Amino acid sequence: MKNFHLPLPDQVYDALKIEAQRSRMPATSMARHAIQSWLAARRKAARKQAIADYVAENAGTELDLDRSLEAATVEFLLKGEPR
Repeated sequence: MKNFHLPLPDQVYDALKIEAQRSRMPATSMARHAIQSWLAARRKAARKQAIADYVAENAGTELDLDRSLEAATVEFLLKGEPR
């Protein structure tokens, strides 16, 4: 594990200490969890954007969704299984 020096504004530092005391958790653990959660959210957003970019790039090409499959899916979602 690596150490990372992170200066915090006084207000943020004080709020973190208060929350750590209230939760009976080390402030460093809370900060580590917050950073990990933020990074996971960023990865998820990047993945979602990559998918959207791929879809936009390939719309109308041979890699686009098959029209009959798309129609069957819409029918299934609206009415139930297609006949």
